Amino acid sequence: MSTPREGSLEAPQRHPLDWKSEEFHDESALFSELERVFDICHGCRRCFSLCNAFPTLFDAIDESDTLELDGVPKKVYWDVVDHCYLCDMCFMTKCPYVPPHEWNVDFPHLMLRAKAVKHKQGKTRPRDKLLTSTDLVGRLAGIPVVSGMVNKANRMPAARKLLDKTLGVHPDALLPQYHSKTLRKRAKGHQSQHNAAEAAGPTRGKVALFATCYGNYNEPHVGEDLIAVFEHNRIPVRLVEKEQCCGMPKLELGDLEAVEKAKDVNIPQLAGLIDEGWDIVAPVPSCVLMFKQELPLMFPDDADVAKVRDNIYDPFEYLYLRHKHDKLDTDFKQPLGKIAYQVPCHLRVQNIGLKTRDVLQLVPDTEVQAIERCSGHDGTYAVKSEFHEISMKIVKPVVNRVKQAEADHYSSDCPMAGHQIENGLQSGQGPEHPLTLLRKAYGLPGA
Repeated sequence: MSTPREGSLEAPQRHPLDWKSEEFHDESALFSELERVFDICHGCRRCFSLCNAFPTLFDAIDESDTLELDGVPKKVYWDVVDHCYLCDMCFMTKCPYVPPHEWNVDFPHLMLRAKAVKHKQGKTRPRDKLLTSTDLVGRLAGIPVVSGMVNKANRMPAARKLLDKTLGVHPDALLPQYHSKTLRKRAKGHQSQHNAAEAAGPTRGKVALFATCYGNYNEPHVGEDLIAVFEHNRIPVRLVEKEQCCGMPKLELGDLEAVEKAKDVNIPQLAGLIDEGWDIVAPVPSCVLMFKQELPLMFPDDADVAKVRDNIYDPFEYLYLRHKHDKLDTDFKQPLGKIAYQVPCHLRVQNIGLKTRDVLQLVPDTEVQAIERCSGHDGTYAVKSEFHEISMKIVKPVVNRVKQAEADHYSSDCPMAGHQIENGLQSGQGPEHPLTLLRKAYGLPGA
């Protein structure tokens, strides 16, 4: 008689999401699967040190009358779901029962299914709908004059208390700045000085930049740094002509129909550029992951989605691929000293290795200390009143590592993670994006 394997040494596999089936949104079927997976998690508990979803579940079991899952009220199940922000670290680094193991545990995508059921039932809070409408908020907050008023209000204690009371945004959470002069405005009409693209390995040597909502409205300088660094390496860069949010915020909300609508705008644009010989690059790891993993799992039979998956790159992944074929300029002008570098979860999930660290360490007299711990931000989780203090607890080990490093710079590929660390440090020193640091190392104007 065969017995279940105790864990697996095989590479994790992801199953396509059957999100348009009736069973996917059936609450009784969902709760049956939640009970199955939660019971497995209870017997394992390897994930206790990750996000707060697992302590919420385990504490509820330990405080129940039965000391088993059957003693936990079903309301707690939803609390567990709300604490999961789909970082994927349990699936990628901890769980021994992910497929192809016969127990077939994919905790993040089960949480995604639960969020989708909740959204389908009309139980999504208006605040959460607003916070995940990044294009709308960016356009409104980026109106000239309005952007200045929004940024000023976000720094005023009285306004922040009002925002906490009316919307549920924590007064101590750092909120992003909004720019009326967006990246798309700054780079409009950009003409590359280099016309001939040189292929190197899988890279074709010319890049279309998917600006991302955050890169466009909140930190346009990161996109400018990317353009400067890539052009310095004789890689022609252009903007994607038309784009919407990648869909990651709505995915994390469980609004899968909104994800599909964004896909229907973005994928034809990107696939057309790929057909014209362009590679796609985006400066925010979550956005790259959306096109590399989540959309292909949601639309496994869409050839254009697969085409984009195979031709979109993280910026440092792209640069390091060029370096492997002697196409990266390594004539750096300025050392960077010691860098405390937080590796974002959604970059780790891409399974490309620590390419940001590897490129930055090419700079002479530069030491990069990589910190592979979650920042607990997630874009919206850390700003919500009910979750902010927990998010700061999650980021504390990262903050402690940055303090201990006594580095010249601290950095993260995820700008939001960088500011979450800043909030924990309370030192007055802000984060610097790796692309900004690389621009400094090259000694390029504007650095």
